[in-house]
Amino acid sequence: MLKYLLKAMRPKQWTKNMFIFAALVFDRKLFDLPSLGRTAIAFGLFCLLASSVYLINDVADREADKLHPVKKNRPIASGKLSVSMAIIVAVLLAFISLVGSYLLNLETLIFFLAYFVLNLAYSKWLKHIALIDVLVIAACFVLRVAVGVSVIHVERFSPWLYVVMTLLALYIGFGKRRSELMVLLPESSASHRKVLAGYSLELIDQLITVVSATTIIAYSLYTFSAPNLPQNHTMMLTIPFVIYGIFRYLSLMQIDKKGGEPEELLISDRPLQVTVFLWGLTVLLIFYLSK
Repeated sequence: MLKYLLKAMRPKQWTKNMFIFAALVFDRKLFDLPSLGRTAIAFGLFCLLASSVYLINDVADREADKLHPVKKNRPIASGKLSVSMAIIVAVLLAFISLVGSYLLNLETLIFFLAYFVLNLAYSKWLKHIALIDVLVIAACFVLRVAVGVSVIHVERFSPWLYVVMTLLALYIGFGKRRSELMVLLPESSASHRKVLAGYSLELIDQLITVVSATTIIAYSLYTFSAPNLPQNHTMMLTIPFVIYGIFRYLSLMQIDKKGGEPEELLISDRPLQVTVFLWGLTVLLIFYLSK
C-alpha cells in the first residue's frame, strides 16, 4: 500500500516546485544559509501540499481515468489504493503543509491557500473550460515563484520573471493539451477529457507558436532591461540556452510525439537536461562572479 501511496503522491512532479528557488537564485542569496534553509523548508512543505492536490484530483477523476489508456494504471483508478486511504492522507498532508507555511509567515500561508483553493476549483470546474484550464496551470507556477519570494527578504528579484514564468507555463500547458488531444487519445479525446472538445490541433499549434515566441522575447527583454542585473549585460549570454530549450521541447512535442508529461521529459531527455544545466551554470557564474 505504501508503494502505491507514494506513486499516487507523484514525487516525479515535485520537480515543478523547484521554481520556489527562483527568488533565492535571482536575488543572489543562494549561499545565504538562513534564506536557503527557509526556501528549502517551503519547498518541502509545498511538495506535501502538491501531493495532497494530486490525491484529491485522482479521487475525483478516478472514473474518467479508468477509460484513459495511460491514467487507468494510476493507483486509485486501478483500485490498488483505496479512496478512503487517499482522502485521509490528502487531508493530513494538506494540514501539515498549511500549518508549516503559517509558521514561516502569513504571506506564505496565503499563497499556499491560494494554490490549494485554485486547484480544488480546477478539479471541480475550471479544468472543463478551454483556455481557462491552461491559464490556471500557469497561475499555479507563478504561485510557486511567489512562495519563494515570500519566505526571504527580496532585493533584486525582477517582476519580469513573473512574466517569463507565466508564458513558459502556458507553453508547457498547451504542449500537454496537444499531447492529450492528438497522441494519447487521437480518436476519442473529448470523451475522456471534456475540455479537449474546446481545442483543435490547429488552434493549439497557433497558441504554442505565439507563446513560445513571446517567451523568448520576454526573457530577452529581462536580460538587458531588468534592474539589478550585471551592468555589462552578460545575462544576455543565457538567451541561446532558452531558445534551444524551447525549440527542443517543441521538437519533442511534434516529432517525437511527447509532451504529455513535462516532468518526465525533464528527467529523461538528455539534450534538455544539458541545456537546463548549462543555463543554470551560466546564470550562477554571471550572478555570483560578475561585479
